[in-house]
Amino acid sequence: MPFLNGKLLLDHAYRNGYGIGAFSAHNAETVQAIIEAAEEEQSPVMIQVGQKVIQTLGMDPMKLLIDWYGRNTTVPITNHLDHSSDFQQTMKAIQLGFQSVMFDGSSLSFVENTALTKKVVAIARALNIGSEGEIGKIGGTEDDITVHEKDALITTTEEAVSFVQETDVDYLAVSIGTAHGLYKAEPKIRFERLQDITEAVRRPIVLHGGSGVPDEQIEKAISLGVAKINVDTELRQSFTYGIQKVFEENQQEFVLANSLGTGKTYMKEKVKEKINLFGSQNKAADVLQNYSIPACRL
Repeated sequence: MPFLNGKLLLDHAYRNGYGIGAFSAHNAETVQAIIEAAEEEQSPVMIQVGQKVIQTLGMDPMKLLIDWYGRNTTVPITNHLDHSSDFQQTMKAIQLGFQSVMFDGSSLSFVENTALTKKVVAIARALNIGSEGEIGKIGGTEDDITVHEKDALITTTEEAVSFVQETDVDYLAVSIGTAHGLYKAEPKIRFERLQDITEAVRRPIVLHGGSGVPDEQIEKAISLGVAKINVDTELRQSFTYGIQKVFEENQQEFVLANSLGTGKTYMKEKVKEKINLFGSQNKAADVLQNYSIPACRL
């Protein structure tokens, strides 16, 4: 099972001009949907464990689910901890063997954010684990964490450079006009700022709030250095629409394997759609060959 350090996965995407989908999982069926889509498209993927599922199901069970369903894959998978604002939680994910962790100190002062992120980076790197940090607040709501529009700040190039110099984080999440959750109006990515930041920090950029962003904006963002695109809301929508369809056709359908299975099928198609938008289809073999990791079935 070629689970791969997130830094290696994103560095390859960054150097070769495509994006990696970082897809949020919430239960067994959503894990299966992501992995099956990745296999069918032969695409590397990141599977994100976010704060909501940690609160409801737990970090340990989600890690075990991903390990179990990923054990027979032929594509590179990175298990990623998303939006952890707790240093001890981040350390627990590292201890559990996540291949990538995000410490989100964006609500802290710049000094506090850089100090804690720097510690995470050092520990993760020593254990061959990728690290993500965030500078600038990304608006919207994710996992019950809300950043109001008036508090969402566009990251300055100076902030991004200073943050990277202080922390040497592997990949950087910045605020450039996207938001978590559903958009009330079409988002407008600040492409000039994105280009300035990418040229200044010279490492993969992470786009949070990827659900609902027009395809052409996603494609342009990838061309300017975005290598990781987070997708959650659209996946949850697709899964829910699948379940709704089952009950629209038969309100007496109480076999969970049927309703949840249809939800999984809908979500898998959405993941495949995103993989093709991001340009990561058929990149799995190239990634594995680049890092001399044999594709295998265990």
